[in-house]
Amino acid sequence: MAGCQKWKPVVVMLAVYFVMAVLNLLFKKVLNEGKSYLVIITYRLTSGAIFLTPVAYFCERRRGVNDELTPLILCYLFFSALIGATLTQYLFLLGMQCTSAAFASAFINMTPVFTFLLAIPLRQESVNFRSTRKIAKVLGSLICMGGAVVLIVYRGTPLNKTTYSKSPSYKSNVSSMIADIGSKQRWIRGSIFLVLSILCWSGWFLIQSRICKRFPCKYTSTALMSALGAVQSAILCFSINRNMSVWILNDKLQIFTVLSAGVFGSGLCYVAMSWCVEQRGPVFTSAFTPSIQIFIAIMDLAFFHEQIYLGSVIGSILIICGLYILLWGKSSESSRDNVIKPAEAVQCN
Repeated sequence: MAGCQKWKPVVVMLAVYFVMAVLNLLFKKVLNEGKSYLVIITYRLTSGAIFLTPVAYFCERRRGVNDELTPLILCYLFFSALIGATLTQYLFLLGMQCTSAAFASAFINMTPVFTFLLAIPLRQESVNFRSTRKIAKVLGSLICMGGAVVLIVYRGTPLNKTTYSKSPSYKSNVSSMIADIGSKQRWIRGSIFLVLSILCWSGWFLIQSRICKRFPCKYTSTALMSALGAVQSAILCFSINRNMSVWILNDKLQIFTVLSAGVFGSGLCYVAMSWCVEQRGPVFTSAFTPSIQIFIAIMDLAFFHEQIYLGSVIGSILIICGLYILLWGKSSESSRDNVIKPAEAVQCN
């Protein structure tokens, strides 16, 4: 039984990131059909809010939520929804449509790095080159940034390319060159959207840390954030396109995708990740982030026959290595702080 309890968080986290990988592939399929990004985001956040509202009521009804929900908290939740839900998902879907699901997932691994870099000027993280742990965090961040540069700038040769005709005509050569140039521009544009998306997501973590200190009801705050994000996405969608036909989901796959993303992605996966954070800590939970990229690469290659480029593989390896170096420095620092604080308490006593 003890062994089962030990491996339960590992199984839960692998299941969570497998579900997220499937959802990303479904989103890629729906986007290729020409559906509006903001419509998908609105429906996803709405279904997530509907699912989380009864969960928040039954789990946190005894904590006096109405007393703790001040105007300042509502303001924080508004910007949390704008940055973490609306803009993050919109930019991520734009970037994923211009590239691929496996490529977009590589940028998700950079979230802890960008969060660390943004936290330094806000004095939520410190840098001290005399400490091995601090050096590890900086080194891991630099390696991840180098991997991101490789992903954006260098594509390389396709590793699963198909065979071409040995004597193509001049006309086909010209058209293929034009298509390749357009593809590279689209790839770079998608990479920029993904970087902006991860920057917004990292900023959301910093805002969320302030919210958690003042309003610890995580289910209620997530349900409110989803509801506010749905309203913001709907307003943006109406301001861009007032045609009501874009709101009609005329395909079973589209309906299944938005409902699954709301219930599983914004609901059950969040609850499971919160449970893992409580059981094993945030470092353990973050360490499984690269698994989503592995799942997507396998399914992308098997079912959708997407091309995998050498630059994507090299950049992904650099990002994953840098991520684990950063997580090692962070976990070592946390364990050291946990040892020092009891020792200081004993000295004071």
